[in-house]
Amino acid sequence: MAEPPFGLLAELTHRCPLRCGYCSNPLELVRREAELSTAEWRDVFDQARELGVLQFHLSGGEPLARGDLPELAAHASGLGAYVNLVTSGLGLTAARLADLAVDHVQLSVQDADPANADRIAGVKGFARKLEAARAVKDAGLPLTVNVVLHRQNLDHVAGIVALAEQMGADRLELANTQYYGWALRNQAALLPTESQLRQADAVVREAKSRSRMEIVYVIADYHEAHPKPCMHGWGARQLTVAPNGDVLPCPAATVIEGLGIENVRAASLRDIWWDSVSFNAFRGFDWMGEPCRGCPRREVDFGGCRCQAFQLTGNAANTDPVCSLSPHRGVVEEVLRRPAVDALVAREVAR
Repeated sequence: MAEPPFGLLAELTHRCPLRCGYCSNPLELVRREAELSTAEWRDVFDQARELGVLQFHLSGGEPLARGDLPELAAHASGLGAYVNLVTSGLGLTAARLADLAVDHVQLSVQDADPANADRIAGVKGFARKLEAARAVKDAGLPLTVNVVLHRQNLDHVAGIVALAEQMGADRLELANTQYYGWALRNQAALLPTESQLRQADAVVREAKSRSRMEIVYVIADYHEAHPKPCMHGWGARQLTVAPNGDVLPCPAATVIEGLGIENVRAASLRDIWWDSVSFNAFRGFDWMGEPCRGCPRREVDFGGCRCQAFQLTGNAANTDPVCSLSPHRGVVEEVLRRPAVDALVAREVAR
């Protein structure tokens, strides 16, 4: 039986100044004219709070691209929710931050090396990220630095940890790339080697043992024996609302064809969370086949990622192929054998 959701990821827009090739946004980006209006987002927040949501994560794309962000943040805060701003930092000045009723800022960083960071981001933004971090700390707000790891920056983990400490981060999230959207398109340029991962693992373990920051490390599960516990189970704790109002059990759920995704312009969040086909498709364990159904790890990893299972096998109900027990594990092994490339296809800019 599902419980009320704890968090809402509000993807306010797909517009973003960065062109990161690892972005998990869909290849078909939502354009400005299709975005929910200010009034519609306010109504979404009202419904989410009534449903039980306690944390609102204002994200994108880049949420600062929305001129109504101060109004939306104030509305969320006024509902008694904890408001987290997820941002690239470009355009986040002390003056703009002063207008935002947020409790926490999550700032993305592409690398500790300025030139490589700007290359990965597709724009010259490294210096502005440092300025944004200073603004957050000067405002007395907690700061999380988020870094997506991949073959083109994984060798710099020690420098990334040092940079986050320099920024005054309270929390550092080191998240190996998840292959959806633009990241899947750039998989051959992003997949790390086993050697890179072993060295990075050692650096992260050492940093966790002595750093004052909380360090969260999301594994590169293609190289693991078991899948990650994706979203703590399908439709279990969080929901995502896309810029156009689509309501998703996980941010990447649009990759699953035929899922029957519903939209807040046509149905209430309450009805979607409790009764929709999409949110109930993979809740609990009854949907599982073998080897998941009889596996003691089913309450640990929930069968892995449904979106990954669909992308790699064509059936979202299959065991996540990264699992060593999956009959489809060979699909992952084949991906790991493919030759690497250096060039990243830059994410398109939504208009």
